[in-house]
Amino acid sequence: MLGPARSLALDPGLAMHLANRMLTQPGLRVRTTIDLNVQRVAIRALRRQLVGLGGTRARDGAVIVADNATGEILAWVGGIGGASTAPSVDGAASYRQAGSTLKPFLYAQAIEKGYLTPASILDDSPVQLDTASGLYVPQNYDRAFKGPVSARSALAGSLNVPAVRTLILTGVEAFRDRLWDSGYRGLTESGDYYGFSLALGSAEVTLVEQVAAYRSLARGGRFAPLYVEADAKADADRVTTTPQAAWLVADMLADPAARASTFGMDSALRLPFWAAVKTGTSKAMRDNWCIGFSDRYTVGVWVGNLEGDPMRAVSGTSGAAPVWRDVMMALHAERPGRAPERPAGIEARQVSFGGNIEQPRREYFLAGTGMTQVAAAPAVARRPRIVSPVAGSVYALDPDIPIERQRMAISVSGEMIGHRLTLDGRDLGVADARPMVLAGPGRHQLRLVAPGGRVVDQVVFTVR
Repeated sequence: MLGPARSLALDPGLAMHLANRMLTQPGLRVRTTIDLNVQRVAIRALRRQLVGLGGTRARDGAVIVADNATGEILAWVGGIGGASTAPSVDGAASYRQAGSTLKPFLYAQAIEKGYLTPASILDDSPVQLDTASGLYVPQNYDRAFKGPVSARSALAGSLNVPAVRTLILTGVEAFRDRLWDSGYRGLTESGDYYGFSLALGSAEVTLVEQVAAYRSLARGGRFAPLYVEADAKADADRVTTTPQAAWLVADMLADPAARASTFGMDSALRLPFWAAVKTGTSKAMRDNWCIGFSDRYTVGVWVGNLEGDPMRAVSGTSGAAPVWRDVMMALHAERPGRAPERPAGIEARQVSFGGNIEQPRREYFLAGTGMTQVAAAPAVARRPRIVSPVAGSVYALDPDIPIERQRMAISVSGEMIGHRLTLDGRDLGVADARPMVLAGPGRHQLRLVAPGGRVVDQVVFTVR
């Protein structure tokens, strides 16, 4: 059996997967938009990375390079053979789980609708969501939580819980429709089918779709499909998000300081010129993505195993990102990428954060939404709500612990003067007394009731 390095050396194909896709009958000749030099750059970068990782860690990869101005595909690398156990499968056109790569479109939608600004504070703390299929408990990549963070840091640092909280604001169905409009045509089910996990990329996408969607952000929210046949007629643009929201998200993705807490200041994502970039890793480390753009090119990279088995010790910055960096550096060797001009309708402010949540900085906002200080609202300004127990929680009584020692603490936040708590209709007293209750086996309903008798919040939990 040939080793990976020897197998790669014997592979003569420059665009085998694309040729198989386009040459559908004997003698057919097709002119493509592929740039031979760019194709070779992409192959070399992917080959170098896969050989470095070794076939026991990741066997397959793919690269797509697109021209932002024209929509032409300049490189289509569906794989490079080597240690692959499925060398004939086109990794660039295969549907794989998206991971965190869908988050930019979620934040763009939330910003466009006025639900968030880049300086808005999101809560990165444990959350349990009651769904039709049971509890959904999102976790961050490192299994840690950062507490209150700005939307800028949450997106650039790829935090999962803030993304789920953002999806609650926009709505799953609206986000699913936004992704469909952005060219993700594998999302054939309703938003309810994907649920809150759609924020974390539970849907399946192709690398070609990824590059086309990110190219729309590079073009100020204007989407058009990519094309690879030289004689094809480019489709007309359609607006998928506003130029302002697209610019703000691109600025967040290009901010090395915002991603530093997750990726560090000197990761493969940082280039010596302006570029916006996002990584993603799917469930169980089966897929690793890096998609990003400059003013001229959008480059997408996928690394994984086409047979679906998990990778070993491969993360967002150690799998696909080094390939993305090498390709971007080669594309911009003669002219570095330049930051896009700020569109009309964006204002800049110097912002400080209460409690030193984040360092003061120059921040950007949709016109009319700018602020100079971001701080937690005082209790009198916050809607009272039940903090604990979390809706949908399931508790188990321990038979080895005396029943009287298994009381549950009730916690309420916000202005709660005059509010009372009831458990299954039984009055527990005033909310600010933080009562300890003993709930027996079964399903329970806890309510927070205003002085006039109106229910302002309620949760359902189960004791077994």
